[in-house]
Amino acid sequence: MAMPRPTVAQFAYGSCTVIFSTVAMLLLSGTSSGAGVAVVAVSALALGLLVAVTAPLPVPRRSAAVARPAAPQPVRATVPSPARGPVRDSVREPVR
Repeated sequence: MAMPRPTVAQFAYGSCTVIFSTVAMLLLSGTSSGAGVAVVAVSALALGLLVAVTAPLPVPRRSAAVARPAAPQPVRATVPSPARGPVRDSVREPVR
């Protein structure tokens, strides 16, 4: 089985993690010896690799089924007839 190729996002996440974590660890540790810098560099590379590997992989796209629009339904343009009973006046005479 062939190994999948890393995506651009995985490269970007891994590279940014290596750069930022190296700078942060060097500033926080305050090391200036060669061995200290080597430990920081190796740990930053391991962290960048971990981030690149765990970055979400793109979901393979499936060919979408061709969606056909539904047949248009006829529109009813009729209005129900009003009630045939007597019309009542809604305004009442004031009570005296």
